[in-house]
This record gives sequence, structure tokens and C-alpha cells, in this order.
Amino acid sequence: MSKQTAMTSTPQAIDARLFRTTMGCFATGVTVITTVHEGQIHGMTANAFLSVSLDPPLVLVSIGCHARMHGMLALGRRYGVSKLSEDQEYISRHFSGKTIPDFQPSFIWQSDTPLLANALAHIVARIIDVHPAGDHTLFIGLVEYLNYREGRPLLFFRGQYGKMAAVSS
Repeated sequence: MSKQTAMTSTPQAIDARLFRTTMGCFATGVTVITTVHEGQIHGMTANAFLSVSLDPPLVLVSIGCHARMHGMLALGRRYGVSKLSEDQEYISRHFSGKTIPDFQPSFIWQSDTPLLANALAHIVARIIDVHPAGDHTLFIGLVEYLNYREGRPLLFFRGQYGKMAAVSS
């Protein structure tokens, strides 16, 4: 058994652009996080979403501290996760701040939480833990509802949207 020691040297400064570009080499799915705040539906595009645990079923979304959504989430509140399909890029763009004039998203409701209609998958989670992490906060939620349909996901890789290639059998 070996004993590991912590490094005592100061880490080198990491260039923020290089960090972002390097992290962009990991393909992710695209989600829209939704909640209700003061009677209004709010949503934001996020790809920093993942499952944390099977037992209990936990998920996590990472929200920037300066995002409007950040101030709307708190312990005990719920958030919805709508995983987008490859034909829903326009919805992702809309909720990332590139609003589409006259576009009115359709919502379905589950556990008093809005979810985007026709998304590939839906999750509703109640926030049970919050962890500050640099310029973001990690909101861990206990899954209270989930559902999915068949289809292909919308992907995000190196700052661009993408689709899965067909797999030959």
C-alpha cells in the first residue's frame, strides 16, 4: 500500500480560453433547465448536467453565479431538465439568449415544474444540496419524475451543435 502526498507547489496559471477550448473537446448532450419563479416560467440552455447517483437517484446541474437562473434555485425548490433531440437546436438557441421572435415554447407540467413539450427526455428534481464551485454553483437534485421517448440527442462539441452519426450494424 502506497501513501500519496499532496503536491505542495503552486499550480501554474491556466489560460481561461485554453481551458474552455480543451473542455469543449468533450461532447455533451444539450438540456434546457426550467423552473417557476414568482409565477413566471424561466429556462436556460445548459450542457453541464449529469447523473450523480442511482440510489438515491440524484442529478446535478452546474449554473454560473451570474446567470439569472442561479438566483431562482434554492434548497427545496425544483428544476426541470428537458434533454433536447437533434431537431430542437432552435430551442437551445432560444434559451441560450438568442431569442427567436414570435417563438412561444410549449410546456408540459409535472410536479408543478415546467418541461419543454416534445423533448427527448424529461426529469424533475428537487434540490437537496448546493455546492459553490468557483464561478458556478452545483445544484444537486433528487429525481422525482423522469420519462423519455425514442430519438437522437442534440449534441454540443467544440462550441458547435452536432448530431450522432448513424451506426451501422
